Amino acid sequence: MSQIKKATFLSYINIVLTNGIGLFLTPFIIRTLGNSEYGLYTLIGSFVAYLSLMDFGLNNSIIRFVSKYRVENRKEDEKFFLGSIMIIYFLISMVILFVGLIIYFQIDTVFNKSLHPDQVNDFKIMFLILVFNMCIAVPGGSFIGICSAYEEYVFPKILMITKYLLRTIVVLTILKIGKKSISLVIVDTVFSLLVIGITFYYCLVKLKIKFSFKERNFENYKLIFSYSVWIFFIGIIQSFQWNTGQVILGMNLNTEKVAVYSVGIMLGGYFGTFSGVINNLLLPKAAKISNDENSVLRINSDMIFIGRINSFISFLILSLFVLIGKEFILLWIGKVYIKSWEIAVLIMIVTFIPMLQSLGVSILEIRNKVKYRSLCMLVSMSLAVLISSFLVKDYGINGVLFPILIGMLINIIINNILFVKHFDFNFINFFKKTIFIQLIYASLLIILFNSLKNYFPISSWLSLFVFAIVFAIVFVIVFVLLVFNDQEKKIIKFDKIC
Repeated sequence: MSQIKKATFLSYINIVLTNGIGLFLTPFIIRTLGNSEYGLYTLIGSFVAYLSLMDFGLNNSIIRFVSKYRVENRKEDEKFFLGSIMIIYFLISMVILFVGLIIYFQIDTVFNKSLHPDQVNDFKIMFLILVFNMCIAVPGGSFIGICSAYEEYVFPKILMITKYLLRTIVVLTILKIGKKSISLVIVDTVFSLLVIGITFYYCLVKLKIKFSFKERNFENYKLIFSYSVWIFFIGIIQSFQWNTGQVILGMNLNTEKVAVYSVGIMLGGYFGTFSGVINNLLLPKAAKISNDENSVLRINSDMIFIGRINSFISFLILSLFVLIGKEFILLWIGKVYIKSWEIAVLIMIVTFIPMLQSLGVSILEIRNKVKYRSLCMLVSMSLAVLISSFLVKDYGINGVLFPILIGMLINIIINNILFVKHFDFNFINFFKKTIFIQLIYASLLIILFNSLKNYFPISSWLSLFVFAIVFAIVFVIVFVLLVFNDQEKKIIKFDKIC
């Protein structure tokens, strides 16, 4: 098997493990730590996530430019480029440390109204540990990027799977012996350092990577930042979407609200992970299509093709969660978190269309048409976060959630405007063929099975599992018989993906 095929297979394993184990660990962590301390643990993670943005998208630059130098056999340029990257990363680590210390001395002031004194002290300890982690992890992530540029996909995938399995065992052990959230932060830091050390050794010994710090080529710095700055903006936007809500709630309400919101965000994120698996298989299409400037018809037809495949997966997951999501949460972590179901459903609905249009976004990136998209998205999400900070006191979780969802809807409109501008995207035809008919059948099945719940109530894991299996079987049969065309039926037999 090729590196790509092996990596694809390992990606599926990784997704199943991370999401499956995550679902298993979350209620255990909540029960062990308690709602308040679990909220504190997720709050610190969201808060420090902002510092990780200071990668500035450099990892993407490594993959792009090192791949280019390898193809052109420019080994010396590669050495100087990697040397320049390491110098930049060193400076970034110093900035992270400096900014982290400034934030550290403001924690008492920022959270004195929403956190108890003991929670503030724990928060400060965890924050310092994670700042140290980020100072090492941000430059350390470059070694994974180098592996990707050298088309060495399998080793990093195996390493990450191994890390996740070992971390799970350690987390379960330390929680059983009564350790708290600070211990979880230390565990994450230790595993992060181990992965960095191993990938660094692999790059030096296996890939024989070399770094040159002798020459200061400012053209390198210009190339690096002209590309990575827009990736950096996209990272800011994504952080606003998924992390800002927890911070706003933590600053204005309490850690219990943070915990409920975080679970909803996590479940909504799982939707994107499972539904987006097919994108990784079909993503290489974007590079091939983008080479042909006169490929408007092909881009539109391929977006519909990929969109229909994704709509089948997405409608199945969304329909299941709408039907039995409340029962799942009640059995999983209890009625305190029932609000998380509403949060997750809304996130799934809003992220539905971007899941279907992933090929179009990839083509914009490959053609380097992301500048205005990034700026518009940055403005919309910044306004959403600002509005959330004003509404949170009066409307609680809804005051944080709905402005962010509206900002995400605005971003969808921006994407479609850019699609029309850059490759004459026929969005009416796209929505007609990827959503309209599928939505009708999915809605009818939801109504039918929701009425069946009156006769077959879900009160145990067994009944939940049986209900989900029966619904999934009926859903697949209906879609294959009534929605799929001949080309899509071949997908089921794996004739097309290969």
